[in-house]
Amino acid sequence: MGKRILLHVCCGPCSTSSVERLLSEGYEPVLFFSNSNIFPHDEFIRRYENLLVVARLNNLEVIMDDWDHGSWLDAVKGHEADREHGERCMICFRFNLERAARKARELGINAFTTTLTVSRFKPSAAIFSIGDSLPGFEKIDFKKKDGFNRSVILSKELGLYRQDYCGCEFSLRDRR
Repeated sequence: MGKRILLHVCCGPCSTSSVERLLSEGYEPVLFFSNSNIFPHDEFIRRYENLLVVARLNNLEVIMDDWDHGSWLDAVKGHEADREHGERCMICFRFNLERAARKARELGINAFTTTLTVSRFKPSAAIFSIGDSLPGFEKIDFKKKDGFNRSVILSKELGLYRQDYCGCEFSLRDRR
C-alpha cells in the first residue's frame, strides 16, 4: 500500500490526471468532494456523479462533504462583485482547503492536497500559499507533467461532463 493522501476534488475531469499521477507516484488517494461553492445544487450533483466514474474506474473511496452553500456565501460576503481570480477566489480556495484539512485530521490521514492545481485557470502559487498555513498540505502542482492536457484527454475518453465555469454563481454570472 502507498502513502494515504486525502485529495480534495473539485470535479471528475480535474480528478482524472490528478488521480493517475498520485497512483503512479505510489500514493493511495482518498477522494474528498467538498465544494459548497458550486451552484446550483444540480451542478454540484452532476460534478459529483462524474467524479464517481473516475473513482469506480480506479477503485477509490469517495467521501462527499455536505453542500453548505450558505456558509460559503457567508465566507465570500462582500466579494460578490470581485472579478474572477480575485480575492473571492482566494477566500473560496481557503474555504475548501480548510474543510479538506479538517477531514484529513478526522480520518487520521496525515497528508492532503487538491485537484485545483490542475486547472490552467487557477494559480498554483496562490493555492500553495493558502495550503502552507494548513497542517499536512502537500504542494503538488497537477498542471506539471502535462496534467491539464492529460485531464482533457482522459475526460473525453471517459465521456465526462466538462463544465464551462468554475462553479459559483458569480463565475456563472460573469460567463453569461
